[in-house]
Amino acid sequence: MAKNGKRSTPGGKLGEGRCIPRRDFLQGALVASATTLCGPLLRSYAAGAAQTSGAAQDLPGYYPPMLTGMRGSHPGSFESAHALRDGTAVPQGADTGETYDLIVVGGGISGLSAAQFFRARTSPRARILVLDNHDDFGGHAKRNEFHLGGKTQLLNGGTLSIESPRPYSAVSERLIEDLGIDVDALSRKTAHPQFYEKLGLRGGVFFDRETFGVDKLVVGRATDAKTLADFPLSQRAKEDIQRIESGSVDFMPRLSSAEKKLRLSKMSYRDFLHNVLKTDPATILYYQTRTHGEWGVGIDAVSALDCWGIELPGFKGMKLSPGSIPRMGYTPAGYADTGGSKNLHFPDGNATIARLLVRSLVPDAVPGGTAEDIVMARVAYDKLDRSGSPVRLRLNSTVVRAINTGAADSAAVEVTYLRDGKSHVVRARNCVLACYNMMIPYLCPELPAAQKAALHSLVKTPLVYTSVALRNWESFQKLGLQGVYAPGSYHSNFRLNPKVDIGSYRSPATPAEPILVHMTRTPCQPGFPELEQNKAGRAELLATTFATFEHNIRDQLTRTLSAGGFDPARDIEAITVNRWPHGYAPEYNPLFEPDLPEAQRPNVLGRAPFGRIAIANSDAGAAAYTDSAIDQANRAVNELLQV
Repeated sequence: MAKNGKRSTPGGKLGEGRCIPRRDFLQGALVASATTLCGPLLRSYAAGAAQTSGAAQDLPGYYPPMLTGMRGSHPGSFESAHALRDGTAVPQGADTGETYDLIVVGGGISGLSAAQFFRARTSPRARILVLDNHDDFGGHAKRNEFHLGGKTQLLNGGTLSIESPRPYSAVSERLIEDLGIDVDALSRKTAHPQFYEKLGLRGGVFFDRETFGVDKLVVGRATDAKTLADFPLSQRAKEDIQRIESGSVDFMPRLSSAEKKLRLSKMSYRDFLHNVLKTDPATILYYQTRTHGEWGVGIDAVSALDCWGIELPGFKGMKLSPGSIPRMGYTPAGYADTGGSKNLHFPDGNATIARLLVRSLVPDAVPGGTAEDIVMARVAYDKLDRSGSPVRLRLNSTVVRAINTGAADSAAVEVTYLRDGKSHVVRARNCVLACYNMMIPYLCPELPAAQKAALHSLVKTPLVYTSVALRNWESFQKLGLQGVYAPGSYHSNFRLNPKVDIGSYRSPATPAEPILVHMTRTPCQPGFPELEQNKAGRAELLATTFATFEHNIRDQLTRTLSAGGFDPARDIEAITVNRWPHGYAPEYNPLFEPDLPEAQRPNVLGRAPFGRIAIANSDAGAAAYTDSAIDQANRAVNELLQV
C-alpha cells in the first residue's frame, strides 16, 4: 500500500522509469545535446566544476531553481553537518587570506536580511561574505522553476507568502517596502483568488482504503448534507461530523470566554473532539491531519485553542471572544488582538523576497529593478561570489566552526567551512549565525552549557512540499476539483497551483495547458509527544529515497484522479520533492509549556550573543514566519553594532 511505501499499483502503469522529453525544461543549460532524459531531472554541476579551477556556482549555466528530483535539504547539503554532529573532528582549514566586516552563516531570508541591515547601518562598501550549505540561496524560501509548453511556471518549494498571525513589525514592514514590494497594490493586481471557483472547481476529500476501507473521492464540503451523505463512514461518524461542522452547541456553558479558552489551551483538538464532543473513532481519523499544513503535526499535538484560532470547526456555539488568555498572555494563531499581517503570494513564494535581497546586495547578479520583473529574472549565479564585490554569496559551503579570536580591542571571528571536500578559513570582525539553532552548539563548542542546551532543545518540524508538473489539468476539470484533502494518504493534501499573474509571468488559464500541483506531506507519528514526532519524522525523511516518494506520488494521484482520465505515465512531466527534515521553526506551544515566562523560553536563552557572534533565524523568534526571520536579523545586527 502506498502509505507505507508498498506498491498498490504496478510501477509500469504509474510511469516510473519512463523517459521524459526534456527540451522545454532544459533550455540548453549544460546539457545542450540532450533531448531525452530518463527519470527525474537531476543535473549535477560537480563534474563540470571538477574539470575547472572554479566552484560549481561559477560555471556558466549554473541555475539550481530548475533542478528537479530531491530538493530542499538535497544530497550534499547536510552530510558534513551530520558528520560534525556525530563527532568528526573539524579539519585544519587552508587560510584563504580573506577578511570581511561581516560573515553571515546561512543564506536564507534571515541571513540575507542581516547582510542588508549591516550594510545599511555601517557602509554601502562594507565587506560581507554569506556562506550557505545548499546549492541555492533562500533557505526555506526555495524556488521551483519549470518550463512547460514553452512557458515558465513557478511554485514555492518552501515559504509560501508574506503572511503572519500578527502584523509585521515596523522593521520588517520597512524592509519589505525598501525591496519595492507594495503588498496591498500587488495583492490586488496579481492574485485571482476565485479563479478556480468561477470554473466550477471545488475542494474534495479522498478516503483511502488502508484507512477507511475503500478508495473513494467525494467532491464538495462536509457542511453540505448531500456531500456528507456520500462519505464512506458510519452513520454515527457522519452525524458527528455534522455536529462538529455546524458547531452550534456550547460545550462549556457555565464558563466565561476566558475560562473556556484557558481550558481549551490545556487540551489537544483531538481530546476536544474525543472527550468533550464524544465522537466516533472514525471521526477522529477524518480530522486527524487537518493541522498538518499549519503545524506539521496532527490534531493530537495541537491545542484546541489554536484550532479555534485558525477557525477549525466545533467552536461556533461557544461564543469565544477574540484576544488572549489574560492569565497566560497567550493569543492563539489567527486571533491576535491587533489582527494578522497583510498577505501576498508570489508565484515562487517568498523566494521572491530572497531574490530581491540578493539583487540589493549583489546588483550585477540579478537583472531588473522592480518586484514585478524579478519574478521572471534569471539570476547570474556566476556573479554572486566575485572578488572586488562588497558582498559575496558563496554556495555549497558548509560552515563547521565559528570561534572568537583576539583580545577585546581586536576581537574577530574565525570561520571554517567545507566546500568540494576541502576545508577553508575566513575571518571577519563580526559574524551572524543565521543557520539552524540545533547546529550552533557544534559550530561554537565554547558556548556556555546552558545556552547550548537551549539551542539543542529547539526541534524543528519536518515537512515535504512536493511540486508535480502535469501536461494538463483536464482530469481536475472533469472531476470538478481544485484541491483534495486526503487524511489517510501519503500526502495529506494537494491542490492546483494558485493563479497569480505578475509582470510578464502568466499562470495557466485553461485546463488544456500544463500546470503545477502542490502536495504536502508531514511525516509525523501520532500518539507521541510533539517533539518526539518531529524527531521521528526527520529520521524518516532522511531515510526515504526519491524512488519511494515518486511511487507514492504517482500512486496517490492515480487513485484520486483516475475517474477523470488521469494517466500518470502520460500526464506527469516532472517531480520535485522539497524535503525539509528541519522545517518549521519550533513555536511556543501552551499545550506543553503553559506557564513558561518569555525570558526562560529556549529560543530567548539560545539567541544570546557570544563575543562577536550573534544569532539570527526564525528559530530564535520561535515563529515559522518570514517577519520573524527578518526581525531576528535586525536584533542580531543591533547586538553586534550595540545599537
